[in-house]
Amino acid sequence: EQVELLTGDNPQTAARLAEELGVRFRANLLPEDKIRIVKEYQRQGHRVVMIGDGVNDAPALAQANVGIAMGAAGTDVALEAAHLALMREDWTLVPEAFRLARRTMGVVLGNLLFTALYNLAGLSLAALGLLPPTVAAAAQSLPDLGIIGNSARLLEAGKSR
Repeated sequence: EQVELLTGDNPQTAARLAEELGVRFRANLLPEDKIRIVKEYQRQGHRVVMIGDGVNDAPALAQANVGIAMGAAGTDVALEAAHLALMREDWTLVPEAFRLARRTMGVVLGNLLFTALYNLAGLSLAALGLLPPTVAAAAQSLPDLGIIGNSARLLEAGKSR
């Protein structure tokens, strides 16, 4: 993992912030410089997460594997270009967003597996004549309740912040 500050600000401002964050920095960058740097990291096989809030960040946000716009201060262009918008200017929400995304993908995969197994069992029982068609039709909507219940767990995860 590597964190680098890419900014259009002057080197003095960038140096202060980079020192505070404990990261490397590049200053006086134009939007095309940021895109070039993002593409270079991607060519090297890195997955790039770009966080920005302004018009100058929008092209790099769109190019990054994950573009995150800081919504409260972000411009409409940055919000549109990003894959994700944080509606509070709170950097600590970034790891939380990734945690929630991983958890969401786990729930989605669990829901798909549950649905596939349920349908496989139902089709098998129906094909063997062990499940009358009317019961099979009525039972078809039952897994939806399980999927809704499983997905509702994500609502509790979002309340932690």
